[in-house]
Amino acid sequence: MDYDPSNLDPDERMNKFFALISVALAFISLLADLIPICGGGMSLAAIGFGLLGMRSENRGLAKTGIGLSILSLVLAIVYGIFLVVQK
Repeated sequence: MDYDPSNLDPDERMNKFFALISVALAFISLLADLIPICGGGMSLAAIGFGLLGMRSENRGLAKTGIGLSILSLVLAIVYGIFLVVQK
């Protein structure tokens, strides 16, 4: 049986896309954590997309995106506090 994405329900396709975007934004936000506001904002967006992606069959990808973005958000907060305390 061949996999054909055009046979998927449009809502299911969007939910899988949201899960994939969540992981991509989480990785980008980990890199952007050097600028705390930028990394934190991307992390929040990745969490939002991950929650939307949880409605898909591909929940593992969405959970990975949410987990990485929570890690990124914590790192951005810690780094931001570090910068404020250091001044």
